Amino acid sequence: MANTRTRMTRDNTAVLLIDHQVGLFTGVRDIGVGELKHNVVGLAKAAKALGLPVIAVTTARDSMWGPTIPELRAALGDADILDRSTVNAWDEPRFVEKVKAAGRDHLIIAGLSFEVCASLPAISARDEGYQPVVALDACGTFSSYKHEAGLARLTALGIEVSDYATLMVEIMGDNADPKAGEVYAALDMPFATLMSQVAAGLGR
Repeated sequence: MANTRTRMTRDNTAVLLIDHQVGLFTGVRDIGVGELKHNVVGLAKAAKALGLPVIAVTTARDSMWGPTIPELRAALGDADILDRSTVNAWDEPRFVEKVKAAGRDHLIIAGLSFEVCASLPAISARDEGYQPVVALDACGTFSSYKHEAGLARLTALGIEVSDYATLMVEIMGDNADPKAGEVYAALDMPFATLMSQVAAGLGR
């Protein structure tokens, strides 16, 4: 794995979606539940439009935290979602094997809760030579203090944080790309949707 930061591309990046489960969503307090659902589903759909591997995982879904939220489950189609018991998904060998099998050394990670489900695998993956970026607005947690503490920790460790839409358009790279319309539709950004409506209204 590379140690020097290199640019994310369609050929070197995978998306990891960790513990976006119904039970955990009930405790989210740092972002609106509707907005969080919108963002993580948009991330998953845009990643699929760009041909990126999307690896989803849950924890204790049959006993504590419930299934993946239906909106994300629908976006992922028939993709297998691994379940585990470990707090840090990177401590589950089956999950790490799925990541390795994708053959990508850049990882976009989103999870609930942010400071545990997203951050701990990002830290562990970076230690193994991967280049992780946490998609902050596709994560949620249980208080503003936990959000701030988690963000401070990643900053101190030098792990990148961004938003879901920026990461996807950065990888897309060119608005003339044949996939651009599909990517923007998946991201469902209100201003972009409005501009496309304006353009349609002007007949362009």
